[in-house]
Amino acid sequence: MILFAAAFLALVTALPDAPARAQAPAAETPAAGDAPDTAAGATTPEAEKAEEPKPLEPRPPFEASGPVTIPNYWDPHSRPEKPDVAVRTIRFLTSDGFPPFNFVSSDGRLSGFNVELARAICEVLEAECTIQMRPFAELETALEEDRGDAIIAGLAMSAENRKALGFSDVYLRLPARFVARRDSGLEATPEGLADKWVATVANTAHEAFLHAFFRNSRIITYPEPQVAREALKAGEVDAFFGSALSLSFWLAGDAADGCCDFLGGAYLDPTYFGSGLSIAVARDNTALKAALDYALHRVHEEGRYGELYLRYFPVSFY
Repeated sequence: MILFAAAFLALVTALPDAPARAQAPAAETPAAGDAPDTAAGATTPEAEKAEEPKPLEPRPPFEASGPVTIPNYWDPHSRPEKPDVAVRTIRFLTSDGFPPFNFVSSDGRLSGFNVELARAICEVLEAECTIQMRPFAELETALEEDRGDAIIAGLAMSAENRKALGFSDVYLRLPARFVARRDSGLEATPEGLADKWVATVANTAHEAFLHAFFRNSRIITYPEPQVAREALKAGEVDAFFGSALSLSFWLAGDAADGCCDFLGGAYLDPTYFGSGLSIAVARDNTALKAALDYALHRVHEEGRYGELYLRYFPVSFY
């Protein structure tokens, strides 16, 4: 697990300190073609203002698995019904270049948490599954032109996107967290960080959150997350606030050199950090949305979700 995480470390920790791909899509490599492999589960890269801060709100229940905490967003008392009409095929659309969610592995295979989750969904629904890789900016157009059925690439659930798209239940939220040097004795509260130097990345949701809720902290901004993390490691600042996902990989890697730990809990305020990751479909495709919601619940219930989470996120960012 740790070796797998290390393979992603340089890529993940170098990503912009943004809450989700949907907020700041990176440039993509154009797809090589439109002809997907149609075998069940097959994939080809070519086709393929508040007064107080609100940590852990809304906070889902969690499941502990050793040192890793697996998020659980599904209410066991509100189980989606199995679709009356079978879904025979699902043409998933995704993109490349956002590890560990979507990326092309060294052997040329389209991989990642989103990709594996899509395959698991198709297994539950006993559907023929294809996954087409396209530039992020072209995903919505491909869906509109009926060149795919569902987008699993971190597309934002914004008011604008909801005009044309429907969204499945959330399958992952990407929180923000504080990190501090080990044995700092600090508390991740406005009082605990008052008059302390808190680093973050300039012009991000994390900076806005700090200015809104940690007004008595000495907020200092940096152009890149890795520069801010190095400032923390060197003791130039007292804490750093940023993407919990990126920080989890940094803390486990050689770059941190065991200097630091998470401080306090996860912040999930959707106003600042988005509503989470879900699967987008055409707005009128309610049957597919219902099927996806059912399959996501079953994937979690059967333990497959936990397996994938541990494979791609062996260091908990919650």
